[in-house]
Amino acid sequence: MTAATAFDALAFGTEIQRRLGVKTSRDEPLARFTTMRVGGPADLFAIAHNAFELRGLLRFARGRDVPYTLLGRGSNVVISDRGIRGLVIQDRAEGARIEGSRLIAEAGLPMARAATEAQGAGLSGLEFGLAIPGTVGGAVWANAGAHGSDIARIVESATVLLSDGTEASLRATELGLAYRDSRFKLDPGPDGVTPPSPPEVVTGATFALAPDDPAAIRERLDDIRRWRRDHQPLGIPSAGSVFRNPPGDSAGRLVDAAGLKGLRVGGASVSEKHANFIVNDQRGTAADVRRLAERLRSEMLARHGLELSFEIEFLGDWGGWPWPAEDPA
Repeated sequence: MTAATAFDALAFGTEIQRRLGVKTSRDEPLARFTTMRVGGPADLFAIAHNAFELRGLLRFARGRDVPYTLLGRGSNVVISDRGIRGLVIQDRAEGARIEGSRLIAEAGLPMARAATEAQGAGLSGLEFGLAIPGTVGGAVWANAGAHGSDIARIVESATVLLSDGTEASLRATELGLAYRDSRFKLDPGPDGVTPPSPPEVVTGATFALAPDDPAAIRERLDDIRRWRRDHQPLGIPSAGSVFRNPPGDSAGRLVDAAGLKGLRVGGASVSEKHANFIVNDQRGTAADVRRLAERLRSEMLARHGLELSFEIEFLGDWGGWPWPAEDPA
C-alpha cells in the first residue's frame, strides 16, 4: 500500500473485533492456508465462520477503502513471498442444506464435502466436485470442472454480494460462465497479478441435481478417488493445474511431450506424475514456483508458438517482478 492509502492494521483490526465480533491477527503467515504452502504475511487476517461474518467483513473493508483478498481453501493460488497488503478474509462459511433435488451451499463449503453430501442424499451431478480442492465460492468464481463436468452444468443460481453492498440471487445465465471463467474473475494487471478487492463476491450457490441410487453415486466417487491417486501428485504441496488447456489439446500433454517433467527451479519442480502440476517438494518459495511457471510458458511459446494461459492466480505483493534470483523477498 502507498503512504496515501496505508492503514493502521492494529486500529482496523480492533475496530473489526469491536463492531463485528470477529477476531483478527496481524502479520499472519499465509503459507499454511494454501495448498502450495508458500506465501508471506497478511497485514491483517480474519476468518469468516458464517455468511453473516463474511458479508460484514466485506462491507466493513469496502466502507473504509481497505483492500481485501478472499481465500477459501487456498487452492489455485500462489501468494507472494512478500505477503498481501490490506485485509485477507478466509471464508469458512460452510453451511449447506438439501431441498428436494437441490443442494444449497454457502461459499466456504469445500467442494469435496458438497459431493459427499449430495451422494448421501441420493443426488447425482456433483461427483466431479470430489476432484476440486477448493470451495463452492471458488468453484463458481472459476467455473471449476473435472471428469467431464463443470459448475456451469449444475449451478442454478448464485448468491452474490454486489458492488453497492446489496445481496442478490443471480441466475446461472447471469454468471458469465465459460471455460474456467466467470463474471467474477478480474483480469490480471500488467504484472500478471490478480488485483484485490473484487467488486462482486459469491456468498453461496444452488445446484440442481438429479436423484440416483446412493450406491451408484458412491461407486463413481470411488472411481474418481482412484483416478486422482493414480494420476495426480496427491500429498505433495501444489496449487492444482498451472495452465488452462489450449483449444483441442492438453497443457499437461504439451509439457510432457517437451520432456519437461522434473524440471526444477529452487524447491519447486514439474510433477513427474502430471506435467500440468508444479509441486513444492523441497520447501520452495513463491518466487521459485512463479519462475518455473514462467519458464514453462516460455518453452511452450518457443517450441509451439503457443502462449499458455495461467489457471493459477498470483496474489499479493509482486511489485517489481521479476525479482533478482538472490532477492530474499
